[in-house]
Amino acid sequence: MSARHSPRPLAEQVLVITGASSGIGLATARIAARRGARVLLVSRDETDLATACDELRAAGFDVDYAVADVADKGALERAAEHAVRRFGGIDTWVNNAGVSIYGAIRQVSEDDARRLFETNYWGVVHGTLVAIPHLMQRGGTIVNIGSVLSDTAMPLQGHYTASKHAVKGFTDALRIELAHEELPIAVSLVKPAAID
Repeated sequence: MSARHSPRPLAEQVLVITGASSGIGLATARIAARRGARVLLVSRDETDLATACDELRAAGFDVDYAVADVADKGALERAAEHAVRRFGGIDTWVNNAGVSIYGAIRQVSEDDARRLFETNYWGVVHGTLVAIPHLMQRGGTIVNIGSVLSDTAMPLQGHYTASKHAVKGFTDALRIELAHEELPIAVSLVKPAAID
């Protein structure tokens, strides 16, 4: 991280959170909104996004949503543009969207494994590449959600484990590159365990 970057207090930030219609993404959106952040929730599921936004708006929070599949970089670019139009910029981008597959490596279809990587790995890459031009302008933070399986392996979750190893490698390399360029962007990797 460049020495020039000092994150704003959460209450002064605009957050974009992918995978925000449920789980960690929705919990993060709720906490950030309660602490005063303006939040753009992003997910493929418009029904759940609208429900989440209605809940948060009813409580008086400044939130909005954009429907986007993280495997589609263009859709994330449109979501970022929406955040800028609606809130005036982006301070933190959280790459949270993810899926899992349970099954022996030899039994999981190649199509399913590729789709998992499109979401878990390429979704992080797309979100990061979309966020960087916005964060370069005013400084900011990229948070990638990995897993405890970013560092180890789990039988019957081989493809998921591989995708989270890829997220860790990507995040570590990105952090070094942005620091080398002295860009005012902090990069974090969060590695949660199993979440209900």
